[in-house]
Amino acid sequence: MTAPATSRAPARGGRWIEEWDPEDEVFWAEKGERVARRNLFFSVLSEHIGFSVWTMWSVLVLFMGPEYGLTPADKFLLTSMVTLVGAVVRVPYTFAVALFGGRNWTIVSASLLLVPTVAAFVVMEPGTSFGTFLVVGLLAGVGGGNFASSMTNINAFFPLRKKGWALGLNAGGGNIGVPVIQLVALAVIGASGGPRVLLGIYIPLVVVAAVLSALFMDNLTTVKNDTGAALDAAKDAHTWIMAFLYIGTFGSFIGYAFAFGQVLQVEFGRTPLQAAYLTFIGPLLGSLIRPVGGRLADRYGGARITLWNFVAMAAATGVLVFASSEKSLPLFVSVFVVLFVLSGLGNGSTYKMIPGIFQNKALEAGLQGEEAARHGRRLSGAAMGLIGAVGALGGVGINLAFRQSFLDSGTGTGAFVTFLAFYAVAFAVTWAVYLRRPAAVTRASATAEAEPQLSYAEV
Repeated sequence: MTAPATSRAPARGGRWIEEWDPEDEVFWAEKGERVARRNLFFSVLSEHIGFSVWTMWSVLVLFMGPEYGLTPADKFLLTSMVTLVGAVVRVPYTFAVALFGGRNWTIVSASLLLVPTVAAFVVMEPGTSFGTFLVVGLLAGVGGGNFASSMTNINAFFPLRKKGWALGLNAGGGNIGVPVIQLVALAVIGASGGPRVLLGIYIPLVVVAAVLSALFMDNLTTVKNDTGAALDAAKDAHTWIMAFLYIGTFGSFIGYAFAFGQVLQVEFGRTPLQAAYLTFIGPLLGSLIRPVGGRLADRYGGARITLWNFVAMAAATGVLVFASSEKSLPLFVSVFVVLFVLSGLGNGSTYKMIPGIFQNKALEAGLQGEEAARHGRRLSGAAMGLIGAVGALGGVGINLAFRQSFLDSGTGTGAFVTFLAFYAVAFAVTWAVYLRRPAAVTRASATAEAEPQLSYAEV
């Protein structure tokens, strides 16, 4: 959330940057790019560990055999609640960047990851009640908040022309924390280790992330003290439209990441080791492709990429319905991986749309130059937190849908039919709002082409 800088902020310690103008190409070339890239790197590291901690229960449940006394429905409920907390905390985490500064909050948010990892280390053994597991699992939700604060912070560092790539790289590097912890779990299971071995690996990594954030990141004074931006963003209809679309992309990514291993165990009878061999592939490719989605959106327009991405997601889901009903494991796994890739691609394209929407709304309101850029950064940074929070709720819906589908029929087919219907609606919304007809009069930035309906969706 970036506030207009009406005057030079007073000098202060603690790695505060007083003046920041990434849209100035001379400033960017001489100083800005180097500083922005450094902050991006360490932001990715912290967010990466945060995603791993948030999704650690997707692999911990693979360790939890019959001796733990949990049913498949219990496990789906547990992962649903972890996802829910991760979505909810994204809202205050967005505000935290404006309250404390991006570097300062990264230190705090990274340090908070010690709470769920240490708590899980203590209780992770047979005989622990489901209620205790549920409470400790809820603590892991704080890892989901790191995404919102990281995206809000990095959005302020980069110029509009670089945001698709930068935000895609930031989010993709964070998202890859999902397959990494799944790969680590595969190694631990393969070596006949227990869940505490996995947790013991991550506890020191959390400390490393917090220390490096303190040493190498910066705060921007232009981001400080603008908590009102979230309220302004919440009043804009496009914030909620984009949140709905993000349910379809990121909600799918995180929901499938939590559920994939359990679906393989419950529907196809895979052992924990067999499931672990497969679960990391989809999240890995989906994470790696996210910056590509941002790049494609930079070049062709976020709305166009998002629209056709939903078409492909619906088609893949239709094949999954067939594979699930036919119990075809090779087809099921192959197409599920494709769906992960598409969700990652859509994550990049939808997030690229957000800065462009608010920048062009500023241009349409008569603002120009740096004033329009500041206004766009301010509202887009705030909107990202809200959009990220609502989008993550899609992961809750996916796990609850699987839970109900398995309770009703013993398969995930019913859940996939529901997802197919959602992607069709998301396609229709993208087309109707952003691509339905040529706009009568739009004002686009100097580097953007006018687009159908709303040119700012294509910036």
